[in-house]
Amino acid sequence: MIGDPINILLVEDNTIDIKAVERAFRAKKISNPIHIAHNGLEALDVLRGTNGKQQLLQPYIVLLDLNMPRMSGLEFLAEIRDDEILKRSIVFVLTTSEDDRDKAAAYDKQVAGYLSKHDAGGDFLNVIQLLEQFQVSVHFPPTVV
Repeated sequence: MIGDPINILLVEDNTIDIKAVERAFRAKKISNPIHIAHNGLEALDVLRGTNGKQQLLQPYIVLLDLNMPRMSGLEFLAEIRDDEILKRSIVFVLTTSEDDRDKAAAYDKQVAGYLSKHDAGGDFLNVIQLLEQFQVSVHFPPTVV
């Protein structure tokens, strides 16, 4: 890749799913730094650099689970879309929810895509490959200061 490496913020509370994403990135030989937040509140702290968290600088892609404790993925999306600095964050939902209401609510908050964790194995590797292609093909929004 040209320029700064694109950071990945994985917002996920399930340790097994975290390991699966990390394994898939390794299997596809994708070396982007992966940062973990275990719920929406922690993810906000990482993006804002608050509560003792080091701020994750742009460019970044957020991989967001919807079903988490403390602050759900949809609550997190509402918060960042109302934040003048974070509102252009590129977010892909990565969840087990197949509920059409969740899909509609996520797209209403301008997610870049809605991906299913049920696509385990080879199909999940294709999801990771999609993210890799996205990051090298798409122009990221300018940094807001």
